[in-house]
Amino acid sequence: MIPDHVAVISIVVFLLTAIIIPLVSRWGDRLPYAMAVAACAVVFILNAIGLPAVLAAGEIHYALGGWEPPIGIELVLDPLSAFFVLMISGVAGIVLWHSSRPVPAELPGRGSVFYSAALLTLGALSGMVLTGDLFNLYVFLEIAALSGYALLGSGTARAAAATFRYLILGTVGASLYLLGIGLIFLETGTLNMADLSAILAVTGLSPLLVIGIVFIVAGIGLKMALFPLHLWLPDVYTAGSTTATALIAPLGTKVAAYVLFRLLFFVLEPDWVRVDLPVTTVIGWLGAAGIVWGSIMAIAQDNLRRMLAYSSVAQIGYIALGLGLGNAHGFIGAMLHALNHACMKACLFLVSGNLRAAGRSQSIAELDHSLQRSMPWTAAAFTLAAISMIGLPPLAGFFSKWYLLLGSWEQGSWIFLAVIVISSLLNAVYFFRVIERMYLAGGAKTDDKAPERLDRHVNLVAPAVVLGVGLLLLGFANVVIVNFLIRPMLPGGF
Repeated sequence: MIPDHVAVISIVVFLLTAIIIPLVSRWGDRLPYAMAVAACAVVFILNAIGLPAVLAAGEIHYALGGWEPPIGIELVLDPLSAFFVLMISGVAGIVLWHSSRPVPAELPGRGSVFYSAALLTLGALSGMVLTGDLFNLYVFLEIAALSGYALLGSGTARAAAATFRYLILGTVGASLYLLGIGLIFLETGTLNMADLSAILAVTGLSPLLVIGIVFIVAGIGLKMALFPLHLWLPDVYTAGSTTATALIAPLGTKVAAYVLFRLLFFVLEPDWVRVDLPVTTVIGWLGAAGIVWGSIMAIAQDNLRRMLAYSSVAQIGYIALGLGLGNAHGFIGAMLHALNHACMKACLFLVSGNLRAAGRSQSIAELDHSLQRSMPWTAAAFTLAAISMIGLPPLAGFFSKWYLLLGSWEQGSWIFLAVIVISSLLNAVYFFRVIERMYLAGGAKTDDKAPERLDRHVNLVAPAVVLGVGLLLLGFANVVIVNFLIRPMLPGGF
């Protein structure tokens, strides 16, 4: 019986805990932290039960309030949605585990509000993944956006200013999405995804539907930070608080990418968006451009967090490129990279937060080899995540890029092949620059006495190390993940 209710319980756990946290915060500052981590653990366990169930027996539909679709709203647990909710709850749980020191230090007296907003964001992201209704997706999109703005804008005035610009652009993206589904509803009379797919299989695409699809892709592309709609991302990720950035950067853009995959390959016929309306081709080329642009801009940065922010633009490009290939290997590479990048980027931003907590500068030029003595586990976690980002075996990042290379070869896309290879070399340039300063003599002259031995604080070091070691384990387990988790997700026509 549990798998039948996993979808609704997952969302309710996040949203209900978000409501309760402000009410119980008066009983202790540690209680909101514990409740937030526990909520992520509960949702992770639920979906760890639900994913094998849907792999074995097929997708599970849950009609809210007993109202059957297409009139009522339904939630759908299938291999793709269960995989993403498992990723959301797992990565978020590790990030929130790490937050026990950064949140009180960076947001004094606002911990309960922060954790409440964080769980609202996670509940909304999970809702976007699990919903089977395009308008309900918009509702969750807006909840995720509003709570996400609160998370990223908390802290400094610079963070608030950067988030305000994101709010303006995010509102444009949400409006485009809403216009798109409005046009689709006018043409078909339904917004239920399964019902819409059945209707379109009979009627085909009309000019009004094409315009609606273009609006939706543009709006979600902005949320995804798809090049050149990424302009909001570098400032927001650089200025945000440690936990907010480590939470939003790995998950927010991946869920937006999920929406595109769900719409283009599961609601619409894959051949429509690959041939008749070559949306995937455009997305693929924009992804390739983003890979190159983001990598070059990351090389030009001296601030570590800003370097990681531009690196995110490039990594999102890999997922978009996989979508653009529109074949099985491209889909596998994109899904695997979504998981890998969520772990890699969370690890790297947690390391950046550890440096901030230690009083270290975020300037790459001021990093030096004392880090590997004063913070050996933190430095090791960064190294594992960086090597995975570059794409060296046996780390996880290699295997997602390998499948993208196979998809490009199969498609005959030699430019995409070159982009993936060249970008990996560019990744090596800016990541090995940091690793060199961490482990070799050079950089700013520092006192041998570190500001603080942060590696003694388990809640700061362990989450980053878990993610770093997890990347190694994901690399070794890539065959199992691809064959038993990702291949069953492949849409029809692949």
